[in-house]
Amino acid sequence: MSNFLSTFSFILPTRIVFGPGCVKTIAEELSLLGASRPLIVTDGGVKAAGIPDKVLGQLKAGIEYRLFDTVQANPKDTDVAEGAEVYRTFGADSIIAIGGGSPIDCAKSIAVLAANGAPDIKAFEGKNAKSKPLPPLICVPTTSGTGSELTFSSVITDTKNNYKMTIKNAFTAPKTAICDPELTLTVPPAITAATGMDALTHAIEAFTATCSEPISDGVALYAIELISGSLLQAFIKGNDLEARSRMLMGSMLAGIAFSHSDVASVHCIAESLGGMYDLPHGICNAIFLPHMMEYNMGHCQEQYARVARAMGVLPDKGREGALAAVNAVKQLSRDVKLPSFTSLNVNEADYEKIALSSAKNISTESNPRPMKEQDYLAVLKMAAQN
Repeated sequence: MSNFLSTFSFILPTRIVFGPGCVKTIAEELSLLGASRPLIVTDGGVKAAGIPDKVLGQLKAGIEYRLFDTVQANPKDTDVAEGAEVYRTFGADSIIAIGGGSPIDCAKSIAVLAANGAPDIKAFEGKNAKSKPLPPLICVPTTSGTGSELTFSSVITDTKNNYKMTIKNAFTAPKTAICDPELTLTVPPAITAATGMDALTHAIEAFTATCSEPISDGVALYAIELISGSLLQAFIKGNDLEARSRMLMGSMLAGIAFSHSDVASVHCIAESLGGMYDLPHGICNAIFLPHMMEYNMGHCQEQYARVARAMGVLPDKGREGALAAVNAVKQLSRDVKLPSFTSLNVNEADYEKIALSSAKNISTESNPRPMKEQDYLAVLKMAAQN
């Protein structure tokens, strides 16, 4: 639980615009930032779904833009460098990111390079990476998962070393997040499931991280309530605007929570797998969440009991409550038909390398149970048996 005698700070530098149809305000929001020549960052899947057209159709005459739509899943340092070059040659004065975590994280890192005139995002790796204030960045999320439109970090794959690095700094937070649940209505069920469980992972890890604090705890618990209570309905009936709105708000709150706390060992494994195998981040988080919770259970029983209550389960405190939370997450994973770890075809010979990479992740220290390489190896083997 949070220590109310400790000192902490809380900052939310991003202006949030939320509600069905609010994407219509994007030209006004761009004007408020004093910008008129944005680089549009998105990916092929979002473009194929026609979502950028819905957004860009709201831009008024006089606003020139350039489209950068080749961001890969698990955005690469090469994507960032290419996008920064397009930003420079076009003479952009701002960035609009449209999509899920990949375009948004890529856009944040493009902005870091644009602000600093630097060629390589690797120079800004780590927590509290030094950077100058970024050009105006507006993020328009199209999934309910990463919460990246409100976080201080971006996660980028280092293609030379095949691992995911984190660039984290208060400057990295977008200036504006335009969160329109109508843009999420056509997200396919499988992506709804993966991104929804990703958001749930953010909230649960933020609440149980060793560096959590009272405000992030409150936000995380409400995020858990919203996501766990709405994901199945959004999965079954994608055009349910109420469920989609609750999911988007839950994802946003989870993003706020882990930005002011941290994620933990679920993300460490997911990022290692993403860096080595280029696997979908949300799927990896979803698969390992219940296994890591089970492994952690003896170190954060009371927190997990509160997670269970937020999910609508009313157990006793202690071990019974913690187990109820683990079982509730497992059941939700089954309900939304998430794949198993074995279906990812990860080579067992790579387990030790994955475990070592996970142990080196900067968020390992935030896990409620102390984790070393052998602990990660145990969790990998646990997941392989289920």
